[in-house]
Amino acid sequence: MKVKEIEKIDSFIYKVYREGVSLVPALVFANDEIIESVLSDQSFEQIVNVTNLQGVEKVFVMPDVHWGYGFPIGAVACTDYNNGGVISPGGIGFDINCGVRLLRTNLFFNELKNALKEKLLDKLFEYVPSGVSSESDIRFSKNEFKKVLEKGLKWAVENDMATKDEIELVEDKGVKNFIDVDNVSSEAIERGRTQLGTLGSGNHFLELQVVEKIYNSKAAQIMGLKESQIVLMIHCGSRGFGHQIATDYINLMLKSMDKYGIKVTDKQLACVPAISNEGQRYITAMNTAANFAHLNRQIITYKIRKAFREVFGKSVIVDLIYDISHNMATIEEYKGKKLVMHRKGATRALPPNSPNLPDIYKPIGQPIFIPGDMGRYSFVLIGTEKAYELTCSHTCHGAGRVKSRNQAKREIDYNQLLKRLKEQGIDVRASSKATVVEEAPEAYKDASIIVDIVEKTGISSIVAKLRPIGVVKG
Repeated sequence: MKVKEIEKIDSFIYKVYREGVSLVPALVFANDEIIESVLSDQSFEQIVNVTNLQGVEKVFVMPDVHWGYGFPIGAVACTDYNNGGVISPGGIGFDINCGVRLLRTNLFFNELKNALKEKLLDKLFEYVPSGVSSESDIRFSKNEFKKVLEKGLKWAVENDMATKDEIELVEDKGVKNFIDVDNVSSEAIERGRTQLGTLGSGNHFLELQVVEKIYNSKAAQIMGLKESQIVLMIHCGSRGFGHQIATDYINLMLKSMDKYGIKVTDKQLACVPAISNEGQRYITAMNTAANFAHLNRQIITYKIRKAFREVFGKSVIVDLIYDISHNMATIEEYKGKKLVMHRKGATRALPPNSPNLPDIYKPIGQPIFIPGDMGRYSFVLIGTEKAYELTCSHTCHGAGRVKSRNQAKREIDYNQLLKRLKEQGIDVRASSKATVVEEAPEAYKDASIIVDIVEKTGISSIVAKLRPIGVVKG
């Protein structure tokens, strides 16, 4: 990347454009330190590659950017659906509809004695299987599983794991209707039918948190958030089911690009026109994985409620605030044009009064949850009108890695890390020592810096800061 290909156009906004390659510039939301750090990996080359995709209209890169598969993580790419714009599985990722939901309780920090917290974490670790090969106690035959995928969160309502009111608080109401289970391979079905209600591994987690500070009292009141309140954040996605779908369609698109005269600089950007037969098949399969992921987080919520009731009694309340996705592609109208909006580690930031919001959140904009790391803090934000104008209503999705998993394992001692977290009042339950080390706080950027950038650029607004007190990981 040549220095002249990066132009600073505002305090925290940069333009990336390569003459003769880029069809559109990418807007990068960052500070000078983040720009320097990502120049040391392949993120910027990936950004340039994305600006060259067929039919690309807009590219945005968030401050939590880091190197990913094909697309950098922390990127949004919008292509023209009706005029040959492509869809690329690399722009969504292998964990289709990975996302975050936040649950609030009627408990406060002074009520959560250490013995109760330890008991609760033990129950959560027991009831929500975690780890690479984890399987659920809820099993389906292949045919049953296909019917569940078609229903999505409606299945949870039918089986008393969710209410009709609750699924209103899920992005797109938790059910994608443009699906076709016949476009999902038997390998994906086999991998997924035993995994609903499981956490997985890597950066996925359940995190018990305390509301440490409220910045926007109106928005916090509408979300039901108060200082010192106990909340719980869930971060997971479509497990091996989504991974297999991504793998299957990347392979299909690699074989199909010549037919459409598409050439890419990196085969990880394998793509086809969104309106093509292969593109439509992928979209229906991706949406099927999205149904899986929303339902997965809902079943986990059901298990979390069971754990809370067993520890605190039937009077405990565990309510859903909202559920968002940050690995997804949607086809949306924007200023008169139909766009394929790829989100690879990026979150919708819908403004107030958006028709896609539940009525309760129309006065304030979409709730946005930004996981930080298990040793510092996470944040609650809301969408803004400026995000609509500047980023097609998108913002960041997390803190973003600064150390690779291998680097973290080389440099961080497991026992010292656990001791340090314990001294901070943070207890950990995990099925793998390696995962804990890979997810150490120092492996991530400081989330407060990321949130500060998106707030100062106006693409989202801070509502609350959450402090971790207990973590369950794979």
